[in-house]
Amino acid sequence: MGHRLSKITTRTGDDGSTGLGDGSRVAKDNLRVQAMGDVDELNSQLGVLVCESLPPALQRQLLTIQHQLFDLGGELCIPGHTLIGAQQIAALDALLAHYNADLPPLKEFILPGGSRGAALAHVCRTVCRRAERSVVALGRSETLNDGPRQYLNRLSDLLFVLARVLNRVDGGEDVLWRREG
Repeated sequence: MGHRLSKITTRTGDDGSTGLGDGSRVAKDNLRVQAMGDVDELNSQLGVLVCESLPPALQRQLLTIQHQLFDLGGELCIPGHTLIGAQQIAALDALLAHYNADLPPLKEFILPGGSRGAALAHVCRTVCRRAERSVVALGRSETLNDGPRQYLNRLSDLLFVLARVLNRVDGGEDVLWRREG
């Protein structure tokens, strides 16, 4: 790990550029910086969800995911570096299987909402999808490992499932979409 920031205000970004983990500088609107920012926003939204009253196991699992998202951001910050791979993706697959096992099959679309925790999980899901789109866009212009894209794809699925789980934890159900037409 390189040096850590000892002061936050460096003024080096006043010209519209920012430093990457390899020491290079890029414009703040660079696709890599956009992807890093979207992953950071997702991690922040997960932090809000973790503040809710959640089952302790789920709270620990979400905290682990936050650490993995920090690693994912680190991978994006250092071109050519790998931090997210098959192990982290397999862990998400296991969580998906675990939490999806007891849910009833969906027969209708559902709306984001129900309980506060479920609504926050849906916000995290949509931010995750945006982060995934940013990583896909970056991958079209630069060489990237598959891990970050796959991880975000799996995580957004997990967040959808967790929203459904959280509605049940709070004694409610999914909010079903009704065609008004």
